[in-house]
Amino acid sequence: MKTTAEKLVFNKLYDQYVYLNLPLDKIDPQSDFTIHNLKDIHDVIPYKSPVFRTNFFSFVFVKDASGQYTTDDQVFNTVPGTIYFTNPGHFKSFDWREMREVCLVTLSESFLKENVHPKIFEEFPFLLAETVPPRVLQPEVFAQFEQLYLQIEKEYFGDSLYRNRLIGNLFVVLLLKIKEYFWEDYNPIYEGNRSSHIVKTFKRTLEKHYRDLMSGKADKPYRIQDYADELNLHPNYLSNVIKSKTGKPIGTWISEKTIAEAKSLLQNSAISIKEIAWQLGFTESTHFSNYFKKHTDLSPVLFRKQHVS
Repeated sequence: MKTTAEKLVFNKLYDQYVYLNLPLDKIDPQSDFTIHNLKDIHDVIPYKSPVFRTNFFSFVFVKDASGQYTTDDQVFNTVPGTIYFTNPGHFKSFDWREMREVCLVTLSESFLKENVHPKIFEEFPFLLAETVPPRVLQPEVFAQFEQLYLQIEKEYFGDSLYRNRLIGNLFVVLLLKIKEYFWEDYNPIYEGNRSSHIVKTFKRTLEKHYRDLMSGKADKPYRIQDYADELNLHPNYLSNVIKSKTGKPIGTWISEKTIAEAKSLLQNSAISIKEIAWQLGFTESTHFSNYFKKHTDLSPVLFRKQHVS
């Protein structure tokens, strides 16, 4: 867990429950997967959580309870029959007013890839959706989901040698059901172009960082880890979001921006190639020249000759 005056960030549900002083007997501190009934956790209702972030996915199946949850600046009501999920990186909180039966499933990205599907975000791109309103299902439809999560819970607390594989395969069925009822028409590129907070914030951070490089406020180029730190996200998760919602890997965004700035300086300034390399964060001008030629098939010297009259 990481904490500052502005935020709480939990890497596992176990860390979250320790901080909130909630019962831990249903939670394996070593596991990247958890499933339990929230009525066994919350002895005192109503219950309101602080605002926090997590680095794991949460799926909530509300059979019989009521309350609210927030994701960033959006507030949603939860009533019997509600199903919703949240993914890493967002500010969130929850408020339970009544609690009789609610199943919570949490799992990490690594668990998803290792046990559910190796290309999980290609198969189920809605997992990276940023606006995730809940769905309220009719009892007969909710019962289909209940049958699945109860079977997953049975396997989780069982002792099969194939426990994780069984859970993973059952979870595929659960995700297919969610896709069928909620996300059949989800288009990650459309969301990335129109409303993705993560994509917008990444692009703003990218632009600001290169302005800082040009002005001397920064002296080395950001790596993917640096952008992830700025956005308070795991680097793998940020990379998946950017690739899924823009169609380009994050490394391509960075290299294209670097080359665009380099071309501008070569065309519109008289400063030396060594100075340009330094401004863009390269420690050696030869490294910059090799990088530029790799992406443009021209050396910086030849590019400048061709584009400066």
